Amino acid sequence: MRDFRFLPEPPTRPGNGHLQDWALSPLPLIEEGAGRARSAGVDVFRLRLGLPAVVGVGAAWNRAVLTDLGTFRSAGSLSRIVPYLSGGVILSDAPGHGGRRSLMNPGFGRAHMLALQARTRAALPGVPGGEFDALAWADGAVLRVLNAAYFSGEFDAGLLHAFLAPLRRPFPVPAIPRPLLFARVDAEVRRLAHARLTGRGHDDLLAVLAPLPGGLEEARVSLAAAHDTTTHALAYAIWFLAQHPQWHAPEHHAAVLKEVLRLFPPGWMGSRRLGRDLDWNGVRLPRGALALYSPYLSGRDPAVWDRPDEFDPGRWAARPPRGRTCRSGAASGCAWACTSRRC
Repeated sequence: MRDFRFLPEPPTRPGNGHLQDWALSPLPLIEEGAGRARSAGVDVFRLRLGLPAVVGVGAAWNRAVLTDLGTFRSAGSLSRIVPYLSGGVILSDAPGHGGRRSLMNPGFGRAHMLALQARTRAALPGVPGGEFDALAWADGAVLRVLNAAYFSGEFDAGLLHAFLAPLRRPFPVPAIPRPLLFARVDAEVRRLAHARLTGRGHDDLLAVLAPLPGGLEEARVSLAAAHDTTTHALAYAIWFLAQHPQWHAPEHHAAVLKEVLRLFPPGWMGSRRLGRDLDWNGVRLPRGALALYSPYLSGRDPAVWDRPDEFDPGRWAARPPRGRTCRSGAASGCAWACTSRRC
């Protein structure tokens, strides 16, 4: 059996392996790794991130990571080192994950989202005319929409901006502990939750989550997970529509968003931790290793997509081939799990 240490890998830098490129230019790093893996005829490559790490590049790997819950564990994944994401359902493993997610689902289901639609639309500012910074506009717009959806617009706007701003900075900035800032945010969440638990008339997300065990933590974690991902998806959609105005019509917007999420998925990398030694196609992967899957690589896989680097919403007019569809998630957009389930 082949040792994972001899897998293909991108070039390293003296003294830090792949950590510097992981922080400053992660997409070229994983593209290089994927190219070397395909050239070697394998579907995994190695990264040196301070602990054993392997990245898969194919549908079979994605399916295994996202369905074999006993082998691929959320606890101990990369989310653990980011205070914003270190908790709640994100780090819950089977069998507890299913029950915890079921408790939260009503707040994020279609019926409740439709109930919040008028409030979130009212919070969304208009798109400026002429040239403007799409990312800066999307950042402010998403902050307002999330405040409306979670807190009926009652959360201190300055504090909310300060809390979420580090998430748009390169690694390791989001991983730096900020105990005083988190304490202020938690106090504000508790204050608003108290009003919902003792009064009536609230139908926002906090009103749904506050009565649940661990609900305030889930509110804070899901808020953090929603901000940066939604901001970048919205900014890229505006950027592409500015270049391709023929797609700027309501009947095309669903396809535009799918194509944006294929090319630039906000959750460009997901992680699990191996709960046991694993034989993967003749390669021994050790217990405790990081198991990484990449929606970015899956969305640009030349074995799956024609003209993978080209923006073409028209490709979504046809049903994707069976086994090459995507699985959608609230925080990461489309995970491009390449399972047999439909979007």
